[in-house]
Amino acid sequence: MKKVLSSEITKAVRALCISAACNLEPDVAGALRTSLAREQSPLGRDVLSQIITNFEIADKESLPMCQDTGIAVFFIEVGRLVELDGSLEDAVNEGVRQGYKDGYLRKSVCHPLKRVNTGDNTPAIIHTTIVEGDRVKIKIAPKGAGSENMSALKMLKPAEGVNGIKAFVLDTVRSAGGNPCPPIVVGVGIGGSFEKSAILAKKALLRSIGSKHTDAEVAALEAELLKSINDLGIGPMGFGGVVTALAVHIETYPCHIASLPVAINIQCHAGRHKEAVL
Repeated sequence: MKKVLSSEITKAVRALCISAACNLEPDVAGALRTSLAREQSPLGRDVLSQIITNFEIADKESLPMCQDTGIAVFFIEVGRLVELDGSLEDAVNEGVRQGYKDGYLRKSVCHPLKRVNTGDNTPAIIHTTIVEGDRVKIKIAPKGAGSENMSALKMLKPAEGVNGIKAFVLDTVRSAGGNPCPPIVVGVGIGGSFEKSAILAKKALLRSIGSKHTDAEVAALEAELLKSINDLGIGPMGFGGVVTALAVHIETYPCHIASLPVAINIQCHAGRHKEAVL
């Protein structure tokens, strides 16, 4: 057994919170730069140039690239040979508490009905999985409300099939327009149950831009949806153009014979995600 201290988890989470807010991952930064060459609209190119300049300044000056530093969402894999010396949830929340304070990040978490701010951006959203091995892998994906609010879930009839999925994705992106700050990344969860499809859609956003699903049929659907979304003409920040989305990532899971759950989780152009392994 390998012992992992709560203090180590807290320290890693603190660093991830600050880094995710200030330093855009290379896959997202590269996709944005590539999209600048593809965009045909002069206004769209100007918007993309400003987006690129913004994340370059954020990286250089260690400043948040967006004022909405999001709710802290984690996907954590714990090896079955790992021994934790305390509560994983408490350690993560303490890391969030420290990271958002020390990084001068906006604290946006509040009671859903009373709307009273918790004051430290906790509690975090934590999805934990037990895996083989003796490591703890922590992935963070801070999620701002502008893009999160444009997400949707629908329980399709199985007979609606792939065409129903396509229509739902396109309708959701079309309705979102410029609200989620495009160019966006579209995470799609297909299958499982009501709640499982939503988790799949969120997890899909953690994939590197440019990666393809291992199932050729699903990969083809990703490519088709990406083209269809970019053909909508929404463009960067909703000002029109051919670059509305950087990627469409789909994750699937077996479902009940009478169900076809589909969830869509939209991410803004600041596709923030970081990870650490202990």
